[in-house]
Amino acid sequence: MKIVPVITIDGPSGSGKGTISQRVAEQLGYHLLDSGSLYRVLGCVALERNLDLSDHELLARTVRSLDIRFGDREPGSVCVDGEDYSQLIRREIAGKMASRVGAMPEVREALMDRQLAFRQPPGLVADGRDMGTVVFPDANVKIYLTASIEERAERRYNQLIGKGINAILRDLLRELQERDARDSEREVSPLKPAEDAYTLDTTALTIDEVVEKVMRLIAESTL
Repeated sequence: MKIVPVITIDGPSGSGKGTISQRVAEQLGYHLLDSGSLYRVLGCVALERNLDLSDHELLARTVRSLDIRFGDREPGSVCVDGEDYSQLIRREIAGKMASRVGAMPEVREALMDRQLAFRQPPGLVADGRDMGTVVFPDANVKIYLTASIEERAERRYNQLIGKGINAILRDLLRELQERDARDSEREVSPLKPAEDAYTLDTTALTIDEVVEKVMRLIAESTL
């Protein structure tokens, strides 16, 4: 499957990688992997089932047992064992749990095969935190998106309010600071750009401007 092209778009929460990845995949006609949703699903399931977070093997077995499907009901939908988790995984608590379980080697190993399986013709756009560094180190093009933490908190706030979900901006800012620290300081797959990644600061850019820059980088590559 190495001949199937892969574009990785990594970055911290709120950097815009999810939206950008979806737009780029649509323009290229590629498959899309939202790796963060896999971790958020496990976080939600762990909460629902009151799983012991210190039992890493239990969490890994749980990951392997779940039937996770993307886009079955509509674009962007996430179903777990036949139930719609699309809204559940977007809660802040799901993000916190995703960050915690994502630091566990057993969990990351259990999800690796699932992520690699998304590499199908004609190509893949993979969105996450370690797509270019760990999961697809041989990716054709690697992008690392970033933005100021204030801008990322504002984006998250507007996203939640737009969905009718109550949110407090200062709380979101604090949660992002805590999550950034966890993700960048963890021993397993810490959040960082790949050495050969293009880093784009999206703080002052619109979605269309970021997509344009990413598409230009792809066009200039040997893809």
